[in-house]
Amino acid sequence: MTDDTYEQDVDVNRLPAAAAAPSRLAEQFAAHLTWMSKQPMLPGRSYLLQAGTVVVGAQITALKHKLSNTSSEQVAATHLELNEVGFCNIALDHAIPFDSYAESPDTGSFILIDRISKAPVASGSIAFALRRSENIHWQGLKISKDDRAALKAQKPCVLWLTGLSAAGKSTIADLVEQSLYHAGRHTILLDGDNIRHGLNRDLGFTDEDRVENIRRVAEVAKLMVEAGLIVIVSFISPFRSERRMARGLFGATEFIEIYVDTPIEVCEARDPKGLYKLAREGKLPNLTGIGSPYEPPEQAELVLAAGTKPAQVLADEVLATLRRRDVI
Repeated sequence: MTDDTYEQDVDVNRLPAAAAAPSRLAEQFAAHLTWMSKQPMLPGRSYLLQAGTVVVGAQITALKHKLSNTSSEQVAATHLELNEVGFCNIALDHAIPFDSYAESPDTGSFILIDRISKAPVASGSIAFALRRSENIHWQGLKISKDDRAALKAQKPCVLWLTGLSAAGKSTIADLVEQSLYHAGRHTILLDGDNIRHGLNRDLGFTDEDRVENIRRVAEVAKLMVEAGLIVIVSFISPFRSERRMARGLFGATEFIEIYVDTPIEVCEARDPKGLYKLAREGKLPNLTGIGSPYEPPEQAELVLAAGTKPAQVLADEVLATLRRRDVI
């Protein structure tokens, strides 16, 4: 058990086994959840769900309410802390067999597992399957991603630029797209600030909103790759968990993580939007690197020394990486 999880060990061997065959299949549930990690539960973050011997990817899509620690009344909440109990919607990567906990505790129980540490973070019980799970199905299409890419004579992929505010991500991304455009490539650039003017205009800068911010843009990037485009994403994307989630949406060679590694002192000296000044004055509480953490990539495909090299040189390094990977 890591320092980030509850000290009480969870005996995975005591999870429900397939003693009796569950009666239904579903991929979305309403469930009661008891949180056991010191790291808060954030809706939209990707976890593993284990029910008996079945393990599948899972996201908490909505936290409906939690129980008050003092009165056990239902109260509104955006996340769960250690030992808190909540009622939520959960979506799985694919359908699993189940019964509700009321019908069968053995086949209606599960645990959630952190994807990175592999430590259990919550125990849960299924209340019921959501109706949308039965009503929504994949529609088969005749034109594939490969067909769309072949029409454009290119290999689709996503270039995911991550780094602190003022690290130089947007400048590098713009230079890369200009070069690809003039070379006749089909591209789209998804910039963090621009996306917040439209698709993500309802999101703020809390940890919960940052998780949802990246979930949405990752899904958009996936659609763009399906269209056969070279997608350039320029987002701070501060948490490893969400970048890992984004990577998981793509094929093994389609996701290229690019860490724009600029020391925070350099970012503060640039400060084109005055954000660091506001943060130091206590007027901007959630700025990444000051009031909110940034988790640098551990295994990025490319690391750009953006504190010491000109933007065009860094853009050329990105293009060289694309050539080595036979993207262009």
